Amino acid sequence: MPQSVQAIHARWVIPVEPTNTVLDHHTVVIEDSQLAAIVPTAQWQSSGAHVEEISLPEHALIPGLVNAHTHAAMSLFRGMADDRPLMDWLENHIWPAEARAINREFVRDGTRLAAAEMLLGGTTCFNDMYFFGDEAASAAIEAGIRAVIGMIVIGFPSAWAADVDEYFRKGQAVHDKFRDHPLITSAFAPHAPYTVDDHALRRIATLAEELDLPVHMHVQETKDEVERAIAVSGVRPLRRLQGLGLVTPRLLGVHMTCLDDDELDLLAHSGATVVHCPESNLKLASGFCPVAKLLARGVNVACGTDGAASNNDLDMLGEIRTASLLAKGVAGDPCALPAAQALRMATYNGAQALGLERSIGSLEVGKQADMVAIDLGELRARPVYDPVSQIIYSSHRDQVSQVWVGGRRVVRDRQLVTLDLADVRAATDDWAERIRQA
Repeated sequence: MPQSVQAIHARWVIPVEPTNTVLDHHTVVIEDSQLAAIVPTAQWQSSGAHVEEISLPEHALIPGLVNAHTHAAMSLFRGMADDRPLMDWLENHIWPAEARAINREFVRDGTRLAAAEMLLGGTTCFNDMYFFGDEAASAAIEAGIRAVIGMIVIGFPSAWAADVDEYFRKGQAVHDKFRDHPLITSAFAPHAPYTVDDHALRRIATLAEELDLPVHMHVQETKDEVERAIAVSGVRPLRRLQGLGLVTPRLLGVHMTCLDDDELDLLAHSGATVVHCPESNLKLASGFCPVAKLLARGVNVACGTDGAASNNDLDMLGEIRTASLLAKGVAGDPCALPAAQALRMATYNGAQALGLERSIGSLEVGKQADMVAIDLGELRARPVYDPVSQIIYSSHRDQVSQVWVGGRRVVRDRQLVTLDLADVRAATDDWAERIRQA
């Protein structure tokens, strides 16, 4: 007999896979960490007193949202350097602040803050790129959120590592330490083509194949980045990465606002993923990712928030609403990125990009029970003709009432049950004062 059985009776179940499916008045059964059944509620028969039954008569159940690109600990820099262009923001504000502030405690506290925000907004898995990955992993485990921890590589020293060899050594130690934990996986995370040299990138390509891991990287975020690359090397960054063996199904190319037709075809033929971060791109005026063109070519497009230092939130429901609206404006087509496709970007597509689609990303029997309940009974959500459209175009993260990760209910009735939010607030305020004084 399973140790834990939950039966969640919902007005709508939106499994995402298969696409364009909405199940009315269905019950989702969780046994321990897995989805055990999805049946019409009228056919549900409890198997005994050990079953916890949860009634959600005005809610939609969706898969947990997958934030496919973020820098979680940078939540402690939220609002610190706004209204600046990307390279000024990065080189003159963020990197100096990191040099003054970054240590183990910063990453642990910043990741706890980020995890709390994400869980309360329905994100159950995040793909992180930051220093001190062991601290980020520990904070994620404490919060009960699934995390893909980036083994960061960057071509200058930091508080985490003095040189490229140390980045590799420490990153692989993190991978080894958490490789068997049910909530933690890892990915190589070279920062960007302009901060990592060819030797390190070739090494990543080889190790990613050997360890069967994704490669998570900022690529062609701005027109200026591409022009600088051509001036230095004579080739565009994506073509350089192709020559180094990195444009494969393992690649998560983040941002990708500056793509020509040949590069669109290259991405389609390679099986690489593009991670779209529309709000960060808008705020930094980085450009517009051609999402409709990518999807038309069959490219896997996932969605991420980027870090809270450049967004300034980790709200995936808000992000996919922006993604859908922006795609329509950029394409000049109101049919571009419809609601069901936007939801898929934030769930199944993200899981696929991270190599996790067999365990998360959709509500299917046998998968991990990563699931979110969204209250569509509030005035702002009424009337409901199409619950998927309502979630994408009308819903807000404060309508998330319940969240499960691996069968564990980590948000109950809009309250996070895994972290002491008073402690999180106190640590955040302390860091804000220390950063101001630094």
